[in-house]
Amino acid sequence: MAKDYDPKDIEEKWQDSWDKSGIYHTPDKLEGKENEYILVEFAYPSGNLHVGHWYAFAVPDIYVRYRRMMGKNVMYPMGFDAFGLPAENAAIKNKLNPREWTFSNINYMRQQLHSMGASFDWSREVITASPEYYKWTQWLFLKFLEKGLAYRAETPANWCPSCKTVLANEQVVAGHCERCRTEVEKKNMMQWNIKITDYADRLINDLESLDWPKAIKEAQKNWIGKSEGALIKFDDIEVFTTRPDTIYGVTFIVVAGKEDKFTGRYVTNPATKEKVPVWEAEYVMSDYGTGAIMGVPADDERDMEFAKKYDLPIIENYTKAGFEDYGEKVTKYKLRDWGVSRQRYWGCPIPVIHCAKCGILPVPASELPVILPEIDDYLPSDDGQSPLAKAKSWVNVKCPKCGEEAKRETDTLDTFVDSSWYFLRYADSKNEQEFASKEKQRKWMPVNFYSGGAEHTTMHLLYSRFFHKALFDMNLVNENEPYSKRMNRGLIMGPDGQKMSKSRGNVIDPDKEVGRLGADTVRTYMAFIGPYNEVGAYPWNPDAAVGVRRFLERVWKLKEKVKEGEQSGVILDFIIEKVSKDISTLKMNTAVSALMVAVNSFNKLQSISKESFETLLKLLAPFAPHITEELWEMLGHKDSIHVQNWPTYDPKKLLNDEMILAIQVNGKVRGNLSVSRRQSDEEVKRAALILPEVQKWLDGKEPKKVIVVSGRIISIVT
Repeated sequence: MAKDYDPKDIEEKWQDSWDKSGIYHTPDKLEGKENEYILVEFAYPSGNLHVGHWYAFAVPDIYVRYRRMMGKNVMYPMGFDAFGLPAENAAIKNKLNPREWTFSNINYMRQQLHSMGASFDWSREVITASPEYYKWTQWLFLKFLEKGLAYRAETPANWCPSCKTVLANEQVVAGHCERCRTEVEKKNMMQWNIKITDYADRLINDLESLDWPKAIKEAQKNWIGKSEGALIKFDDIEVFTTRPDTIYGVTFIVVAGKEDKFTGRYVTNPATKEKVPVWEAEYVMSDYGTGAIMGVPADDERDMEFAKKYDLPIIENYTKAGFEDYGEKVTKYKLRDWGVSRQRYWGCPIPVIHCAKCGILPVPASELPVILPEIDDYLPSDDGQSPLAKAKSWVNVKCPKCGEEAKRETDTLDTFVDSSWYFLRYADSKNEQEFASKEKQRKWMPVNFYSGGAEHTTMHLLYSRFFHKALFDMNLVNENEPYSKRMNRGLIMGPDGQKMSKSRGNVIDPDKEVGRLGADTVRTYMAFIGPYNEVGAYPWNPDAAVGVRRFLERVWKLKEKVKEGEQSGVILDFIIEKVSKDISTLKMNTAVSALMVAVNSFNKLQSISKESFETLLKLLAPFAPHITEELWEMLGHKDSIHVQNWPTYDPKKLLNDEMILAIQVNGKVRGNLSVSRRQSDEEVKRAALILPEVQKWLDGKEPKKVIVVSGRIISIVT
């Protein structure tokens, strides 16, 4: 009697086998195959992986494996975004050195990533906290400095009193630090900045050529905030407005303030010559326009509310010829230059030297990398000084120009600088002479498909697009945009439907789930939980995960029905077409449903052909790579199933009148139904509801809703 399906017996076996064979090490050229670069935002090693990380990495791996079987030479690399505040804060909390904490986490996370059976090309791994990597981060920063795109100036800064460092505007959410949620303070500080504003128009205009969801494009446009309008002077107060034609309805002026109050001042409306009061108000942003607005309550809802609250005049606005005479046409942006100075230890040292005689000088390229020193006291300071200022032997150096006493820069770079070019390094990760040769870039760039979190739309995604454009202008990269296609993924929630957090006690540990169910079950369940191409939130359902395990057990038992020379018995062309289409459009959930339908159909037969079973295994292989590899070997094959060609289908057979629909009851597949393509939805509903396997789950109740998704599934909600 054949043994039962036990993931513990096969998953580690095949993971080790794949590692030894180097099956996923991607050459720069493979004869007869086109290169394809599929990328997921790399891991941040601030702690152990949870199932949300699995969702980020394992589900795209399904697409990667499919594309390989479709004949593409696919690079799917992985690395670690290892500098930054979360790792440093976690290290301090655990009373460990940030370097020790981070690299210990990296070692553990590699094991966790290994356990999911993802087909990463680990030979291309990058770690942003390694000197081999940040040497080139520093080199690129000096290129920005050379081109006038990096500058140091005293500027208004977002200071987090808890993290004790400056934050970029994009890292402030509703006035709070996006990391620790502490209220952010405004301070004037000497900062290093990068001129992202020089690229504002290109960052907007070039979105049109990209195969990106509309929501991502709109988010970036809104963040950049391009507005065309006029500057108008009300005595000594200059106002920016996109509606200069409303000047005749102005009854007050409002400037940015921390609280609503009348300043006691009046200024003259240049169009009406009337005196209007000047107020301060919270709803006016100091960093947009000039920090002052025209109060036109008849035309603006917020102005109307303000006027009613403080009993200010409201007059009907009217337009009048000549309003253009009162203002100068200008274009304004909400986007501000990118502040990259961080007053923390765990970051890439900024490679410049301050000399009292010669000013600010770049560290000579031959002396890169400037190594982050080992120090005992790496805690941040209340006064805004970087912990590196305490490392006197590292700070005090000779000026590279005059030879006199000088000092190193003690601020470190924002970690988003590290991640603004990492995708280029994957193409040439072992190069010691360049950050990435243009020859290697030509083989892989731009990234064909990039998956990541929606929270990075106006941070990493915007920064890296700007960075790439600047490098393009410096002739260091071959193209203007880094990513051809971008997709934001959804979120896995806790079983209670809430965002996973340790404080709620709803975090799902993937290691435990793998131990309980196996990696193939976890992977396939995550594919089944919802469409990956939509930004949704999907609660973890332990019962549904167990249901996926039972599905894989049924696949395992099918091997007992395989007979040489047997006819198919099941027409798989519909399933091949369905699974192929759904994976290619990232609708992994309905692809799994189709595979469940196929397995149910096979189970009704006394025997199945070897050819049909092999086709089923190939279709399932991207989802459940271990069980399919094991069964493939049992069928007598020497080569891996993952290097086989994807199954093809006969389009003529798709014209067959019969189709099989999966039946879901409350989101779980409970059966399938063979119907004619000519049947109406009502006829299909009636046929589904009388099936014994459906009646069992209805338990005598009338369903609240029955939905027929044509050609796919019947969804019943009780």
